[in-house]
Formats: sequence, structure tokens, C-alpha cells
Amino acid sequence: MWPRFLGRRILYITITLLALIFLLTNLLKFGGLRALHADNVLTVQRTRPLIWRTLQEHLLPEESQNRTNDPDIHCRNSVQGRDLLVDDRGFLCHREHLLSPSNCCDIEVPETQYYTCDTCNATTNCCDIYEYCVSCCLHPSKRTLLELVLRTITGRQAAVYARVEDHFELCLVKCRTNSHSVAHENKYREGLPKYCYGQTEAHESQREVSGGVAR
Repeated sequence: MWPRFLGRRILYITITLLALIFLLTNLLKFGGLRALHADNVLTVQRTRPLIWRTLQEHLLPEESQNRTNDPDIHCRNSVQGRDLLVDDRGFLCHREHLLSPSNCCDIEVPETQYYTCDTCNATTNCCDIYEYCVSCCLHPSKRTLLELVLRTITGRQAAVYARVEDHFELCLVKCRTNSHSVAHENKYREGLPKYCYGQTEAHESQREVSGGVAR
């Protein structure tokens, strides 16, 4: 009698455990798919307006030829470049031409460039060098393009872009964060510049992955 009773208990317990495992597996599976779907549709939502550079902040052509450093001004800059830096005014300079303690590029040095788009492709909105991408991106004329970028960013990057406070921070992030130009494991597509300040077409491998998730 007892062996039969114990056998039934063990059978019931086994069936219950298998049912629980099946239930949990399905919950995790569908919950994960929903999370992936939600990640794909997440868009940039800001709590306060982004501060843009304006045309009034431009140097006039004659001023750019006769520039002087303002001793009272303080800047943020791109920090990490080994040879080049770009400050929040759009000036690009060599690291040895960075002023201390202002952290601004020395604009009296002829080599310092202003809103430069050298190494950038106006068709793809991408550049070969990060600092040139940021400097070009900071030009007030790029605002319309960047606003379009913000409206179309989805997925995990949306949370990153929602935290930027102004034009400079936006350009730092946009030029650095460009998953569309990456094929696999941060290997850039052959022949294309790496750093983009505008919209970029998703790589075909990404379109396949996205399509697979959608199905």
C-alpha cells in the first residue's frame, strides 16, 4: 500500500513540476519578446527643451580672420581625443592648442578650425574623424537634420538621447553612437566613414535581425 501511495505522490509532484517549468518557460519567452518589441518602439522623450546653438553665435567672416581669445570664457570639449579636440563653440584644434584653465581651443592659432566639415561627406553626413564630425554637427545649419534624427531614433539609444541637454552633447553622442554604420562587433562597413551626425541607413544585417524579431 505504502509503495503505491508514495509512487502516486511522486508522479503528482513530477507532473506539477513539469507544468510549472512549462509555464515559466512560456512566460519568459513571451515576456522577452514583448521586451524586445518595446525596445524597438521606444522613442526619444525629453523632460525639457534641448538648447541649440544659434546663428547669432556665429563668428562673422571678418571676425574669423581676426580672432582673439576671450579670457573670461570657459568651454567644454570632447576630452578624449589623443591629437584633436573640439570645444562646445565648434572650434577644432590640436591638443597642444587647448587653453588652460578655460578648456577652450586657442582661436588665435591659424591651425584652429571653426565648424569644419573636413573628412565629412555631405551626402552621407558621415566623417572619417570623430572630432570633425562633432565640429561639423555643431553648425547651427545642422539643427533641422538633427531634429529629424531625434524624431526617428528608437530602441535603447532613445534613452541616451533623451538625457542630452544641448547641441554640443547631442553631437558628442550622435557622432559616437552610430550603430547603423556597424555591421558586426563594432567592425565598420568597408569604405564608409565611421562617424555620422545625420540619419544613416541601417546595415542589411540589422534589417534582417529586425525583420526576424518582427516576425
